[in-house]
Amino acid sequence: MSDSAGLVVTGIGVTTAVGRGKAAFTRSLFAGEHRFAVMDRPGRQSGTRFVGAELPAQAPPTRLGARELRTASLTGQVALATLEEAWTEAGLDGYDPDRVGLVIGGSNLQQRELVLAHDRHRAKPHFLRPSYGLSYLDTDLCGLCTSAFGIRGLAHTVGGASASGQLAVIEAAEAVAAGRVDVCVALGALADLSYWELLGLHAMGAMAGEEHADAPAAACRPFDTARSGFVYGEACAALVIERRGARPDAPAPYARIGGWSVRLDGNRNPNPSLAGESAAIRQALDRAGLTARDIDYVNPHGTASPTGDETEVAALKACGLTHAAVNATKSITGHGLTAAGAVEAAASLLQLRHGRLHPTRNLAEPVDDALHWVRETAVEADIQHCLSLSMGFGGINTALCLSACAA
Repeated sequence: MSDSAGLVVTGIGVTTAVGRGKAAFTRSLFAGEHRFAVMDRPGRQSGTRFVGAELPAQAPPTRLGARELRTASLTGQVALATLEEAWTEAGLDGYDPDRVGLVIGGSNLQQRELVLAHDRHRAKPHFLRPSYGLSYLDTDLCGLCTSAFGIRGLAHTVGGASASGQLAVIEAAEAVAAGRVDVCVALGALADLSYWELLGLHAMGAMAGEEHADAPAAACRPFDTARSGFVYGEACAALVIERRGARPDAPAPYARIGGWSVRLDGNRNPNPSLAGESAAIRQALDRAGLTARDIDYVNPHGTASPTGDETEVAALKACGLTHAAVNATKSITGHGLTAAGAVEAAASLLQLRHGRLHPTRNLAEPVDDALHWVRETAVEADIQHCLSLSMGFGGINTALCLSACAA
């Protein structure tokens, strides 16, 4: 087992519909703001009226030349802007590029852009841009980010469906713990869905339908008895992970990464597993040297899917976490899918630093009163240890323990 002692987070970048940059994101979290509406980005509706949270227009990333900008997808541009925030905060300019790594969480990240390209070139395929030969691969995002930031240590993607973002954090922590690099950035990439993925996810029963098109503010309601499935949200987050004290000029860390876990259900289907989720929680606690009673706060997966929320509540109860405060970040950001685990780790770190927990929007009637819910108002909280959870289709369960550095 690799050595996880002393791993900390020294930089955060966040881009969501409710805020670009962690300052704006934090303000929106505590205010419980939202940007849910009927989505209208090209390639995303095709006659449907699905609700989601789309990013507002933003300035192009500063490290990208005009030529590269022309071929960079929305996912790529958002990744660069988000990485820039984390990179700058951690002060990585000038650090040995051979000792810096990048792990990107997500697969099939640019589906909407590919659908648009297919539509444009269906009648004239021989005019397809050569860059298509790169952009259909997820490694294109690695190439874009490593060339912009001069990263030479390692770079790869990890696919874990909706657990991809947290899986990237875990892989980055493992890379630093094993000594493969000194610093590793974990990036939960924006999953740019087309109408095809949205239709499929709705047909599966995982995603909410058009019933909230005329009242989008009420659409996203994790753990509420009136929930009807997840609501998509464009998002991306980056976390800089390194050993505490390894760089003398590193900023004060947000928190210590005490433990983590990845457990599989051995199941191709999307249904969650109480045994798998419980095992992931217990293993992460064991690795961190903590008990359930030590945990002050849980940031759950909390998608608002009927089966998923009930299973997660059962897992928290089975693991003895009924005393810990629980809120749901997706009620504010929507479900970022491949980005969600990184966004929610960032939300956990920011709440830990501010000593405050954000509200859970639309949590009017919780599915179970046994848990200590943070409902529709933000609350003050002294958080020493917290858990962040992510689950993905294909039976993937991950858990991450974060602790205040003085704890």
